[in-house]
Amino acid sequence: MYAIVEIGGQQFKIQKDQKLFVNLLDNEAGNELEFDQVLLLADGENIQVGTPVVEGAKVKAKVLEHVKADKVLVFKKKRRKGYQKLNGHRQPLTQIQIEEITA
Repeated sequence: MYAIVEIGGQQFKIQKDQKLFVNLLDNEAGNELEFDQVLLLADGENIQVGTPVVEGAKVKAKVLEHVKADKVLVFKKKRRKGYQKLNGHRQPLTQIQIEEITA
């Protein structure tokens, strides 16, 4: 069984007991979450497609930890002008584990 769910403006294909990183959520580590923006629900041959969401479908998840992603370097340069600019960015992420998918 899998589902396609919208979390924080992004769509993820999830299964039970899967761990994934999403954009930073305002929850403490160890808290339970519930997502009701289920766009598609598939159980073997039975596939339910929402318009835009599947009615009554929910996904329960648990917050594991808050981390930062790898550093992304942004380098700008204008040749022959002596201009160089280096910026770094680390995106804050939340790691969640999918506990249950209910229809």
